[in-house]
Amino acid sequence: MQNLFAPGGPWATPWMERVAPFVAALVEHAPERTIFTRFIPPQTKESARGIWKLYYEKWECVTGDRLAPHWLNLIPALARHAPPAALIDRQTYCAFGSGQLDALLKQKHVNTLVVSGGETDVCVLATVLAAIDRGYRLILAQDALCSSSDQSHDALMNLYTQRFDIQIEVASTDEILGCWQV
Repeated sequence: MQNLFAPGGPWATPWMERVAPFVAALVEHAPERTIFTRFIPPQTKESARGIWKLYYEKWECVTGDRLAPHWLNLIPALARHAPPAALIDRQTYCAFGSGQLDALLKQKHVNTLVVSGGETDVCVLATVLAAIDRGYRLILAQDALCSSSDQSHDALMNLYTQRFDIQIEVASTDEILGCWQV
């Protein structure tokens, strides 16, 4: 939920405006228990690792030396909550990639994650699968997830609810907030 993916951003995600109020509602319920992760591209395409070099050959416009810093910020509706919300930067799709998220969750004795944001079929997918591997209980806020592809989003939501029905719960923001005691 960064400016990078907002309307007008280099990687605009069409649904972001529609899901932002739902993400904000989750954050506002417990900002001190919120963890934002930001996708931070490398400074240059040459500094990217492995296959990411090829990726940034195509997307050189979003490398650090080409991208205005404000694009990396959280959208304003969420940025005002950090702090108290924690902020973790990452250079991979998976929020667990650097080890910082797992360490913070362990420090806070967290066993359940409510996941929202984007993209359903990229960063959310990578993070959700890693969270399953780590044994976390997962609740996906179905109306607080977005993607740049309707087809991929729908396919992933089917995968999450059918293939991973034991490991992933899917609920609306209202249902989550109705059960969530702070």
